[in-house]
Amino acid sequence: MIRLVCLFIGYIFGCFQTAYIYGRLHGIDIRKYGSGNAGTTNSLRVLGKKAGAIVLLCDILKTGLAMTLIRFLFREQYGDILYLLALYAGAGAILGHNFPFFLKFKGGKGIACTAGLIIFFHPYMLLPQVITFFGTFFITHYVSLGSLLVQLVLIAEMVLFGQMGLWGMSQAALNELYLVTVLLAILAFWGHRANIDRLLHKTERKTYLSKKN
Repeated sequence: MIRLVCLFIGYIFGCFQTAYIYGRLHGIDIRKYGSGNAGTTNSLRVLGKKAGAIVLLCDILKTGLAMTLIRFLFREQYGDILYLLALYAGAGAILGHNFPFFLKFKGGKGIACTAGLIIFFHPYMLLPQVITFFGTFFITHYVSLGSLLVQLVLIAEMVLFGQMGLWGMSQAALNELYLVTVLLAILAFWGHRANIDRLLHKTERKTYLSKKN
């Protein structure tokens, strides 16, 4: 039951659709332009770097706030599985971002929210992810490829640090943590299935932090 509560709280936070709201403030429905995705990359391409930065920051923060709230609410009663509950909150935020009920379940792909999950889960996880994403992006200029590799690194980090005892949980709780992380990766890969097809056929659109977009 507590897991569903954390998932629900995260979902409510995730439903704050930054890209959609920012687009509406500028007279457009971001889902009808560019890739049709209500997320950071499409906001960058359609509305510019300022919009992309604002959307990225807000989507990171909404996930982080959900996780922080869960830690505050349940740190005493569920201290032994607090990392797991924080993960459920982060997962809920990703689901709310991807499938917001008030937008007929059409949102983003959850990558900025995943960044928020990583940042607020544990500081040890951040540096490998920064290297993975930005290394991939600046070499290939494919946001999608960097985003997918981040998912794989996230699984590796969860398992590695978990087995090292960093999460301080029983093996059963750790196995659940790993399962949720794998399910989030599957969700991300499913959301990027069109991107994967374009990557395989070398037709994926590149993104530049310049006027080339």
